[in-house]
Amino acid sequence: MSEDSDQRSVRLAKLEALRNRGLDPFRIERFPRTHTAGAIVADADALDGVAVSVAGRVTALRAMGKASFVDLDDETGRIQIYARRDDLGEDAYQDLRNLDIGDIAGVTGTVFRTRTGEISVHAHEWTLLAKCLRPLPIGKEYDGARHVALSDPETRHRRRYLDFIVHPEARALLAKRARMVSAIRRFLDDRGYVETETPVLQTIAGGAAARPFTTYHNALSSHFKLRISLELPLKRLVVGGFPRVYEIGRVFRNEGVSTRHNPEFTLLEMYEAYSDLDDMMETVEEMYEAACIAVNGSPVFAYAPRAWSAGSADAPASETVEVDVSRRPWRRLSMLDGIAQYAAVSKQDLATLDDARATCLRLGLDAEAETSVGGIVEKIHERFVQPHLIEPTFITDFPVETSPLAKRRADDPALTRRFEIYMASQELGNAFSEINDPLDQRDRFEDQMRQRAKGNEEAHPMDEDFVWALECGMPPTAGLGVGIDRLIMVLAGAPSIREVIAFPLVRTGHD
Repeated sequence: MSEDSDQRSVRLAKLEALRNRGLDPFRIERFPRTHTAGAIVADADALDGVAVSVAGRVTALRAMGKASFVDLDDETGRIQIYARRDDLGEDAYQDLRNLDIGDIAGVTGTVFRTRTGEISVHAHEWTLLAKCLRPLPIGKEYDGARHVALSDPETRHRRRYLDFIVHPEARALLAKRARMVSAIRRFLDDRGYVETETPVLQTIAGGAAARPFTTYHNALSSHFKLRISLELPLKRLVVGGFPRVYEIGRVFRNEGVSTRHNPEFTLLEMYEAYSDLDDMMETVEEMYEAACIAVNGSPVFAYAPRAWSAGSADAPASETVEVDVSRRPWRRLSMLDGIAQYAAVSKQDLATLDDARATCLRLGLDAEAETSVGGIVEKIHERFVQPHLIEPTFITDFPVETSPLAKRRADDPALTRRFEIYMASQELGNAFSEINDPLDQRDRFEDQMRQRAKGNEEAHPMDEDFVWALECGMPPTAGLGVGIDRLIMVLAGAPSIREVIAFPLVRTGHD
C-alpha cells in the first residue's frame, strides 16, 4: 500500500470516529464568517481584543501540550490560531490536535498579538467544516518561505484545485484576469458598445485561419463545428443595425498546445460602424492602458525577455524590462518595412512565389507548405521581426492573401487595411477596416477556396449567408479581436498561457 493510501486510511478512521460521536463535519451547512485573514491582518490594531469568526484550510499545526497553534489559509492570506485546552475543554482541544493538514475549519475568538508580535486569533470555540481525506503537498515553511511538493506542470494543470491550494500566486493570477476582463467590459460599456452572445455551434466555422473541432447533433442529424472566431455573427449584427457591438466568449481551434496557445481560449471581438483602422488604433491604446492598470495598478508592466523561437518560449528569462503602454502614439510599422529592417528582405525578394520560397530557403525557413507570397511574408515576420517588438507596436499593411476579411489599401491592392498589436514580443490583437463590399468579399472567399484546394487546411471557407448579409448593406466598420488569455499572460508576467486559464487543456490520464 502506498504512503498516500496509508494516510487516507488514517484520515478515514478519524472521520469515522467523529461520526460515531455525532460530529459529522459534512452535515454542517454554513459557518458565518465575520472577517477574512487579510482583513484582520490589515486592521489588526483596531481589531485588538475584538471577537471575530474566521474560516479556512489548515496549513500548519504545532501542538505543545496544553496549547497549540494552527495556521488557517483563506482566499486573502493566512492567520494564526492560538488554542488552549483550558479555553476549549478537553474533548474539543483533543479534536483540534487531531486535525490534519488540509482540513477546513471555522474558529471564533479574539484578535491579539503574540509575544513575538504575530497577529493571531485566540480561539474560544472551533468547528471542523470539512475533512480532507487525501494528503496535500502543502509542504513546510523554512528560511522565510513555504516549500511545496507540487512542481510538475502537468500535475499542477491536471489537478488545478491542488495548484490553487498550495500556490496562492496561482489564485492571484486568476483574480488579476477577472479584474482585467471587468475593466475591458466597463471601457466598452461606457463607450456605448452592446455586449451580445453568438452561437458556439456553427455550420461554417469562419472568421479566422484555423482548423475547427467538429461535433454531431443527434436530434438534427447534422454535423456542426465549434466556432473558431466571433467575427462573422457580430458583423451580421452590424448589418442588422447594431453600430457598436462586442462579445467576450470561448472559441475553439484544433491546433497545438504551447506556452502561447491553448486550443480552447477566450476571445474579445468588437466592431464599430462608421470607423476605420486609425480610429481603432486610438481605442486600442486607451483600452490596453485601462487593462494594464486593472492588472498592475499602473500602465507599466514588467517583461522578462526569453530566447524566443516560433511556438516556444521555454528558455530561461533574462533581465526584466519595463513596458509603458501609456506612451502614445504607439509605434506604427508596416510588415514589409519590418522584414526589410530585421531580416534584410526587400520587396523584390518576394516578387513571385518561387522568389519568396528561395528567400525563405536563404533564411533557413521551410516554406514548402505555404501556398502564397503573403503566407511567406507573415512567416518571415514571425521569425525575424516579432522578437524585436517589445514596446507597444502596430504592425500594419498585411498581405491580401492572408487577410480575407480586411479592406484593400486604396493605393496598393496587394496590401490590406489591417494591423496586429505587439508587446513584449507577443501578438496581442488583430484589427481590420472590414470589407463591406460583398463582391470583393465573394472574390476573397473564392481565392481562399483555391488556396484550400492547394492544401491550405486553414484557408477560409465560403460563407454564402455572410455574403448575402453584406449584400443587404453594412456601413464602413472597424473590428478588433483580442485573445484575453494571452493579454493577461503578458500584462501579469506569467511564463505560460496555461497559468492564466483556470482549467487549461491537458493530456488525458491521471497521475
